[in-house]
Order: sequence, then structure tokens, then C-alpha cells
Amino acid sequence: MGSMPCEPIVVLATAGRAEAEVIARTLVSEGYAACVNVIDAISFYKWEGELCEHPEQLLIIKTTRDHGDATIDRIRELHSYDLPEMLLLPVVGGYPPYLQWLCKEVRQ
Repeated sequence: MGSMPCEPIVVLATAGRAEAEVIARTLVSEGYAACVNVIDAISFYKWEGELCEHPEQLLIIKTTRDHGDATIDRIRELHSYDLPEMLLLPVVGGYPPYLQWLCKEVRQ
């Protein structure tokens, strides 16, 4: 089990301000993520045929590939949207000490 190297990934998600902060705190405190950045954003999208413009928070969630699905499941439990954005993105490199810290912090 321990022979497989850690694979850092980034999960992108959006939510309203209060909900984004709850999601971020929960993911870090419960060990799903090493770090979550919450950034102001304005989202433009079509929903049920209507063009929407909505202020949201973008969550940039740093976790590992083996925790990606569990992270998405946990976000879904906390999220109020019918169809929340959640994208898993590979990390192709980075500062090795940071990546080591990230892998050490993500646990379950």
C-alpha cells in the first residue's frame, strides 16, 4: 500500500461565500485537503436556458488523487447547489517541499 507515490491534485469548486468557507474549513480540518484557497469570482453560465451572472467563491482545493473521489463526496454533502462545479485537475509538478507537505497533510 505504501509503495504507491502520492499524486497531488487540485479540485476546483464554486459556492456562495458562507458555504465556501464552511466547505474549506471542513475539508482541511477533516483531512480531505492540505489547503483550500477561497477567491472572489463572478460566474457566467447557462442554467435552464437562461444566461446567469452570479457572484461566487472559487475554491482551489489541494489534495491527493487517492482522496479525490472522497473529497468530491464530502463537498457534495456540504453543498446546496443542484449541480455544483467540481473538477479534478492533475498537478504535473511543483516545489518538492510543498508537495511533500501536501501529501503529509492529506489523510483519512
